Amino acid sequence: MKDTPQHVEQLLDQSPTTDVTETFEEFKDLLGELKAKIDARFELTRDPASPGEYGTHPDGPGGRLDAYAGPEIDWLVHSWLGHPAASFANLHLTAWLGPRIRVPHLGIALLVWPEGWFYQDFIPRTSLTRDSGHFDRYYAPLDAAWLAFKEDNPEFVWFTSRSAFIRASLSPNAYCYSFPRARRHLDAVRDLLHARVDRWLEWVAGAEPVPAAERAGLAAADLAVRRNIAERDPANVMGVRYFGEELTGRLVRGLWGGDRELPRPS
Repeated sequence: MKDTPQHVEQLLDQSPTTDVTETFEEFKDLLGELKAKIDARFELTRDPASPGEYGTHPDGPGGRLDAYAGPEIDWLVHSWLGHPAASFANLHLTAWLGPRIRVPHLGIALLVWPEGWFYQDFIPRTSLTRDSGHFDRYYAPLDAAWLAFKEDNPEFVWFTSRSAFIRASLSPNAYCYSFPRARRHLDAVRDLLHARVDRWLEWVAGAEPVPAAERAGLAAADLAVRRNIAERDPANVMGVRYFGEELTGRLVRGLWGGDRELPRPS
């Protein structure tokens, strides 16, 4: 594979129709394992406004979106959308921390279209070029492993989004790769994601509290980042294709908390 910037729908339409249900179920199980680690650390409550299950899967396109919040988590999204029998599935597990600590947020996405694709990032809470101490604490120590991953997995191809905004949202240590769905590649993704979630939980355990006077500003900035990423995601076009504008709009709001009923953590 070569790095050829294309829209999601173009990549899907140019590929033969393939039943990717087996990989989809494996990805679902993987995100379930990772969420269980998060559940063991945080107090979480499912927001009543979460869209839940929708569509006609397995007979046609479908999905599920569950969002959670708690004293330490502003918004956690566990979701999938797609039509696995017809080549496409998009899965998310993203945890947005509340303003009590300044640890980066956790972002994970998995895609089948019908090749494999994955994204993982620690979403910054500040400007990394301005706050060099934050960079040194959370990002510099990951650099060697980030470089080694590509050297150890040459069949993984960096995915360049056609959206400049999405490219701007990535940290220096983001993983954003397409890959053939061979067993060794799926195992590499599994091992990496488990290690990254473990690292994130270690950061949370060792974080110092943010001064009370700075928390409102941090919470506002976090919400702006989350909303912008959700609303500008190029993959939203697949939701419109499968479910129309109205339901897709509700799903996008579910990603950032636009219809939330639970209070935000202070």
